[in-house]
Amino acid sequence: MAALQKSVNSSLLGALAASCLLIALWVQGGAAVPIGSQCRLANSDFEQPYITNRTFMLAGEASLADNNTDVRLIGDTLFHGVNKGDHCYLMKEVLNFTLEEVLLPQSHRFQPYMQEVESFLTKLSNRLSQCHINSDDQHIQRNVQNLKDTVKKLGEDGEIKAIGELNLLFIALRDACI
Repeated sequence: MAALQKSVNSSLLGALAASCLLIALWVQGGAAVPIGSQCRLANSDFEQPYITNRTFMLAGEASLADNNTDVRLIGDTLFHGVNKGDHCYLMKEVLNFTLEEVLLPQSHRFQPYMQEVESFLTKLSNRLSQCHINSDDQHIQRNVQNLKDTVKKLGEDGEIKAIGELNLLFIALRDACI
């Protein structure tokens, strides 16, 4: 009788564990992401009409000052060779570069939008601060370095271009991290 009770208990625990895993996958939209993954943002972060509008207005204003229409910073080449599951980590790296090397030096420009957008993006960066990947990030670092090199090569025009592409950064973050 005791052996039968242990067998039933083991079966129930196994079924409960499998059910929890299925629920976790369902909550994540079926994505095979580790349950404790820190490379996620909430959908609600991107559903705030006010900050979305401010981000797109800032990008639009900066793109008017962007004279280099031949270069695209945030596009398909940024993701080249990077596994889809690592896209959020890639975008975290781009976000951190944009905040530290682009928005801070240009924070005096494009007011009143800059301060609010910078604050919003800093909040997203803080939420992604624990986002790491377990695999080799060589492709990611190379792609981010290419973006950095392009911005630096263009000088202040590169910074303006990066600000003009904040709408693309916003969309790429949303697509990669929710």
